[in-house]
Amino acid sequence: MRPGRRYLHLTRARCSAACLLALAALAGGCGPGSGGQADRKSAMNMQQGAERADAVLQDMLAAVRPELKWNHGPSSDAGCTKGVAGAATGTGSVKRIITIMTVVSEQRRGALLGVVERDWESRGYKITGVRKSAEVPAVYAETPEGYVLNVKVGGEGQFFLEAATPCLTDSSVRPPAGKPNTPDRSGEFPRRPDVQDGFWSV
Repeated sequence: MRPGRRYLHLTRARCSAACLLALAALAGGCGPGSGGQADRKSAMNMQQGAERADAVLQDMLAAVRPELKWNHGPSSDAGCTKGVAGAATGTGSVKRIITIMTVVSEQRRGALLGVVERDWESRGYKITGVRKSAEVPAVYAETPEGYVLNVKVGGEGQFFLEAATPCLTDSSVRPPAGKPNTPDRSGEFPRRPDVQDGFWSV
């Protein structure tokens, strides 16, 4: 295990965002004594899982027309634990985020959520939850391989696409390789949407 890595713990206050997603959708994959994913090593390592998560996010983007402008959000990774003592399992989870830089008007937000939800269903992903909120709606899903997905609306109507891996064999994780279609926005998160579109922004 890499020095300085913090393990996922059992309380919400100490569990990483990736583990919280996994806890919600995988019914305790990172939790105590589950006998689940945290108890066994996957043939896939965390870097390979991160690449798969990146591909899933790109599939989401490809399903939307007109095209959305986007940039990478911050990535995170943490080790999975099991048992009350939080014993290390030699596995970890990775979370990837895509920030949508297209301004999506209030009138179009429901349509965009619907496009992503229908695309997930067409791929055989299970819709695990829908947050029906006028200001911060969201849709949650899980792939057959155990990747936890969500599309949500944040402050000022900004969309985020997120994918978290299941617990995979521990490895180093590189930043996403995909090139965004907007200038680099690193150093500030979230960077609010600033690209107008003739369809999504009206």
